[in-house]
Amino acid sequence: MRTRTTTVITATLLLTLSACGSGDDGKPTVTKTSTAPEPITSSAVTTPAAAPTPSTYSLGESAEVDDTENGVRFTATVLAYTQPAKGPQPPDRDTQGGDVWATVEAKVCNIEGNTFSVSQFPWSLAYADGTVVKVTGSTGGDLPKPEFPMDLPVKAGRCVKGKIPFPVMSNTRPERVMYAPEALSDDPVEWTLPKA
Repeated sequence: MRTRTTTVITATLLLTLSACGSGDDGKPTVTKTSTAPEPITSSAVTTPAAAPTPSTYSLGESAEVDDTENGVRFTATVLAYTQPAKGPQPPDRDTQGGDVWATVEAKVCNIEGNTFSVSQFPWSLAYADGTVVKVTGSTGGDLPKPEFPMDLPVKAGRCVKGKIPFPVMSNTRPERVMYAPEALSDDPVEWTLPKA
């Protein structure tokens, strides 16, 4: 029992240390902000389970981004996904690309560092067949409220939250929400969406 506990604690510490280090290539590091070791419930367990990919999260989990190059540390969270969203639907399927609105409720917090701007444009939806749906850039009017801001500065210690509308087809559902601001454009953070 003591050997297994020591092995689990050692493995957890090694995973934590490797996940928290900054990249040698100057890229921002992304870590989960609410991780806790899983309790051991069976005496048959001899090795710890593989850790999830650090850039894949579940709804409600926050990704913490340490962007040392731009002097900022922030979190991003997908709080909810709704399809179809209540209210008026896209007026023209040919120009909008979908027959219903879906919304991602997102929150971004500037933990410390420089002021930075947020917008809806880094957010997108990914489907199993490889399709990616981006935001239209439409704001105001009858779109679902409260809207996630467009080009809003966020000072250290402040957060912004709101709904991001996507025109989607009512007969399909995305697998993931992707977040790729400039600092993470090479390796977007993703949240897995539960099946409907």
